Amino acid sequence: MANHKDNVDDFKVQTARHPNISSVPLRPHSEQSKDRVSKRLSTESNGTSEGGVGSSTPVEVTALEESFRRFAIHGDTRATGKEMHGKNWSKLCKDCSVIDGKNITLTDVDIVFSKVKKKSCRTITFDEFKVALGELARKKYKDKTGEEAEAEVFKLIEGKAPIIAGVTRAVASPTVSRLTDTTKFTGSHKERFDDTGRGKGKAGRVDIVDTSGYVSGYKHQGSYEKKINKPTVGKPM
Repeated sequence: MANHKDNVDDFKVQTARHPNISSVPLRPHSEQSKDRVSKRLSTESNGTSEGGVGSSTPVEVTALEESFRRFAIHGDTRATGKEMHGKNWSKLCKDCSVIDGKNITLTDVDIVFSKVKKKSCRTITFDEFKVALGELARKKYKDKTGEEAEAEVFKLIEGKAPIIAGVTRAVASPTVSRLTDTTKFTGSHKERFDDTGRGKGKAGRVDIVDTSGYVSGYKHQGSYEKKINKPTVGKPM
């Protein structure tokens, strides 16, 4: 009882020091989880961790950076989206119409990639990515200033995602068609399918014993039971 009284007294002291402590509404757990996820994404975009330098000023992910991440992880399940290799860089320039075949070619894209990346690396970061786009922009839009050319190239990429080609259709092969044609099956394999080519299931694999008592092939099977169980109609008096 003494310990319980001391706890109550401590609570009263804390309430007196903070009179508005009970007036603050408690937030649901789901909203708190969303806040933590948003904070983590913001800190990752800023290159910091929770409690690190810059974590108090989260940076919003731009449309250009989002497109960079989409292309960076394309075709690589282990990619983090922070670095992009040459293959995806070329795909980005192709899918976003940066390559026009006149002012910008695939060779130009490869040369710029090798120019901006570090010598010991095979990938480029987002900052190097913007530098590479600036190089291509000045070559693509020669009649515009550097900033205007970069803005035009950024518009081509913002909000875009990798273009996934359609699934290749299987080519019909005469050999495969012959092996899958049930009308040409013989022996026990023929018994596993009906006239429409649909499998019979267990009936096509196992000989099921007929225990009905009728001779095989008897056409009037079940007629005797119907005759015996036929309801009798009472004759009028």
